[in-house]
Amino acid sequence: MGACAPAKTTMELKITSAAFQNGAMIPKQFTCDDRDVSPSLAWTEGPAGTKTFALICNDPDAPVGTWVHWVLFNLPATTAELPENIAPEPTLAFGERHGKNSWGRFGYGGPCPPSGTHRYFFKLYALDASLALPPGATKMEVEKAMQGHSLAQGQLMGRYKRQ
Repeated sequence: MGACAPAKTTMELKITSAAFQNGAMIPKQFTCDDRDVSPSLAWTEGPAGTKTFALICNDPDAPVGTWVHWVLFNLPATTAELPENIAPEPTLAFGERHGKNSWGRFGYGGPCPPSGTHRYFFKLYALDASLALPPGATKMEVEKAMQGHSLAQGQLMGRYKRQ
């Protein structure tokens, strides 16, 4: 009998924000009820072989199904944080690319739930490749391109309820 190969494990990234703790309420300035700017984010270093990072933020509690708030990919492996208020440009300074959110726009679109308290998941992926996708790619296109390339992932969840 031969030895069984261990299952491939995916390392976990720790992602945090100076704006809110995991599971806490997202401050109003990062929502449609105020400035609607992206919160600052920081994360642990990706594992060996990391070439880029991808970030997807979505709301699974939306009445129409999962609502995509932010798609950002091809962040260089040397990136360990994003400042507050990332410009909604298709391509950023180091080749990072914005996909389109559910409003059909580039960049971040903050929480704007029609009713109740919703959860917002900021999911970060360390990838062993750059994604050969143009700016404006959808969440589904980015997820498909990431298949087989994820070395590590992590998430930060915030909540929001309109007053």
